[in-house]
Amino acid sequence: MQKKLYFCSKFYSTMAKILIIDDERSIRNTMQEILSFEGYEVDTASNGEQGLARTQTSHYDLIFSDVKMDGLDGMEFLEQVQVNCPIIMISGHGSISMAVDCLKRGAWDFVEKPLDLNHLLQLTKHALERQSLHETIQKQNAEIKAIKTQVAARHQMIGHSAAMEKIRDLIGKVAPSDARVLISGENGTGKEVAARLLHEQSHRAKEPLVEVNCAAIPSELIESELFGHMKGSFTGAVKDHAGKFEQANNGTLFLDEIGDLSLAAQAKVLRVLQENEVSRVGSDKVIHVNVRILAATNKNLLQEIEKGTFREDLYHRLNVIPIVIPPLRDRREDIPELIDYFNQIICAEQGCKKKTFSEEAIALLQAYEWRGNIRELRNIVERLIILSDDCITADDVTFLQ
Repeated sequence: MQKKLYFCSKFYSTMAKILIIDDERSIRNTMQEILSFEGYEVDTASNGEQGLARTQTSHYDLIFSDVKMDGLDGMEFLEQVQVNCPIIMISGHGSISMAVDCLKRGAWDFVEKPLDLNHLLQLTKHALERQSLHETIQKQNAEIKAIKTQVAARHQMIGHSAAMEKIRDLIGKVAPSDARVLISGENGTGKEVAARLLHEQSHRAKEPLVEVNCAAIPSELIESELFGHMKGSFTGAVKDHAGKFEQANNGTLFLDEIGDLSLAAQAKVLRVLQENEVSRVGSDKVIHVNVRILAATNKNLLQEIEKGTFREDLYHRLNVIPIVIPPLRDRREDIPELIDYFNQIICAEQGCKKKTFSEEAIALLQAYEWRGNIRELRNIVERLIILSDDCITADDVTFLQ
């Protein structure tokens, strides 16, 4: 076989490491020469025992193994080896049943001798691409898992006061249903956390949770954001856009700060809740949606109804299950647990050792009014961690306040 047969694959040269196990010296040497020329790092072994020993001390991206060898043969090697890379079996006495048996035992592919060098190089390239893709997917899955863990850690309901245990119990009862929930409470009390728990404990947990901050979207854009729009329906609508109701189909839509929604938008939200249908801005087409609605507000909606800024019929549609999150000053017994939780999270973010809070410092923090509730507490704890020594004392707390 002339080298001109495999010059063309030089483009795919790589530092991948390959192990060749074969009891025929000529086969080992030929494969090693060809693959080394292509830029691969190649080790060889003359039998299964030697090959197994090499895999225990070195990492390989690809392994070629003969089937018929004295001592530990290729089949036994397949059963005993513990590697996370493709293994290609080669044999001079191949059969369909042997190939099937190899694949059942975990081989990636099976080739017969005499080896076609072009096929060998293509097989090597494809196997290494498959391994690279597999490792990339594993890495991405690990990153996704880590992100989900971080998100979950940031959205825990911390505290075991009687008030919080009551809310946990209520969430546990309500979450499995599709009942609409209205979550109320001051800013920073944890309304979003309650909404996430309701979604995560529901049968829609694997479907999307779509969040909309009604106070952050200009009134002229809220309809487009909620219901979507068609290309050309208004200036700036350069393409079709699915609204939040469509994005949350089969999942959960969390309407945060619902009390800031305009009356015009309220009327359209009410229609969607009644009909389970939306129409994009600029379209007459009706789109059916299956969405569970969770809403939250820091306002007293009954007072807003009296003032004429919130629709009473929408209020009753949303307020099937009311959940009221108490302010931090009404559950001061949870503050030490919250401090410990934020201490751990923030120190991990800052890459520093977890700080210690003295009993006097914790007592002072418990006595504080916390008008910004849990959000303000987190900010104070972060400031103390950054500005104080390893042990945070009452003097540190007094200085900050």
